[in-house]
Amino acid sequence: MSVITQNANTQSEMTPANAIALLKEGNVRFVENKRLERDLNQQVAETADGQYPMAAVVSCIDSRIPTEVVFDQGIGDIFNARIAGNIVNPDILGSLEFACKLAGSKAIVVMGHTSCGAIKGACDHAELGNLTQMLDKIQPAVDQTITAEGEERNSSNIDFVNNVAEKNVVLTIENIKSQSTVLNEMFEKGEIDIVGAMYDVKTGKVTFS
Repeated sequence: MSVITQNANTQSEMTPANAIALLKEGNVRFVENKRLERDLNQQVAETADGQYPMAAVVSCIDSRIPTEVVFDQGIGDIFNARIAGNIVNPDILGSLEFACKLAGSKAIVVMGHTSCGAIKGACDHAELGNLTQMLDKIQPAVDQTITAEGEERNSSNIDFVNNVAEKNVVLTIENIKSQSTVLNEMFEKGEIDIVGAMYDVKTGKVTFS
């Protein structure tokens, strides 16, 4: 498979479905250890005068999830917005508006992951400096995650943690649509898609919802 650095032509011909498909295909290559060989220095040169990423990914800062790596993408292919707990705030939303409305990206992927430290902190109601207000944004996902009677609702229950992480992805997508008129209008017109995904830290596999 030949490697194409995203450019004005490839981006203009890209559909939201195409962009998501390329990310899915890249993750399959990553899991199967069949990553494409890229000349990153050449891609630096090719993108020096402009960038035309096909998608933007909102993911956690967790060091085990380098976004370009797990999707087998190169320089200039995707935007990254990384923040603990893959939440959104006005700065992240503004960045996504730039990525899609001004820079032409066709999809937004909100990607949570298993065994997320930020999610565990929210489940345990952790408090520490600025972390406290950040974890408050994850609390709705904790509150809305259903457990069986008597089941632990803290970080000792990894199934609960992972279910909260999945719910958090759903709520983050809802927040993007409700808090950004720009992105919601693009979504409603079919100009972009906004989808959720979960990364498994044990297997490297990304499951799209």
